[in-house]
Amino acid sequence: MKSFLDGKINERNLPRILPREEMLDLLLKEEYGYIPPIPTEMSFEVQDNYIPNFCAGKAEAKRIVANCVMGDKTFAFPFYAVFPVKDGKHPFFVHINFRDDIPDRFMPSEELVDNGFAVFSFCYKDVTSDDGDFTNGLAGVLYENGKRKPSDAGKLSMWAWASQRVLDYACINSEKLDLNCAVVCGHSRLGKTALLTAATDERFKFAYSNNSGCGGAAIFRGKKGETAEKIYSAFPYWFCENFGKYGNCENEMKFDQHYLLASIAPRFVCVGSATEDAWADPVSEFLSCVSAGEAFNKSFECDDRLPVVNDMWFNGDIGYHFREGLHYFGREDWNRLIEFVNSHKF
Repeated sequence: MKSFLDGKINERNLPRILPREEMLDLLLKEEYGYIPPIPTEMSFEVQDNYIPNFCAGKAEAKRIVANCVMGDKTFAFPFYAVFPVKDGKHPFFVHINFRDDIPDRFMPSEELVDNGFAVFSFCYKDVTSDDGDFTNGLAGVLYENGKRKPSDAGKLSMWAWASQRVLDYACINSEKLDLNCAVVCGHSRLGKTALLTAATDERFKFAYSNNSGCGGAAIFRGKKGETAEKIYSAFPYWFCENFGKYGNCENEMKFDQHYLLASIAPRFVCVGSATEDAWADPVSEFLSCVSAGEAFNKSFECDDRLPVVNDMWFNGDIGYHFREGLHYFGREDWNRLIEFVNSHKF
């Protein structure tokens, strides 16, 4: 780390990097809640040729339902897969999405296929609702009468659990997929989820968060825009109940969001920011990458300054890019993600 950035990091008074298990346990106990248990049994119902002639015949689209046995209860949710028809084992994305559309305005399926990738996706609300109701979907299976203990999973942890079940299905398709190049990705609250997914499941080689901000890639200390108090006041159900005690006292946390990025090491993580996304605070996302860098085999490499538009630093095992525009997951972000993955997958 260089002198200018040393000063910026020192201003934030961040906790030092700890062993991965310690950082992850702090995050789960105090912020997100522990990931729900792996199902005792799983099966998959597959609908082939879900969209006929998909991508002009260059890919096959499938609809899959994951049937999960959770103790004496069951839970099922749908997800979608797009496999290139070309021979070979393809790297692939697990995209946590806001809708179940394929393609989608946040997911250019045909372009991803043209770049050699398969892509899985699911609508997060098919897992559990994005609100304080803990009686529906996966939440209803986990919690009697919707009541949680202080470190029980919030909605982000439940959506991360579902991402890991999609990867379970991918793992039984090793003849078509490169299981050494599994990428989990998402935007905004689902970018937070993508980072949490990879932090808690080492089968994912890559994680990408796009404009994930508060509770995602951005460090809390000194953050502009959304803060711990604001996010918990608006969305307490995303987190575990323990997190509520940190409003307006971020400096008392024994953790910060660089721990989330560092928990993905020694694998790979990339963070995307946007110039007009002040609520997410690109500077705090960038400084989180700088702070987490020491946990990776090849630390974050950047110039000794804050980012400016079109900056892209991909030489380290943790990467960062900064584009023009608003809070959105667009093709420019996907292109940067593809570039990062391609530069690190071998």
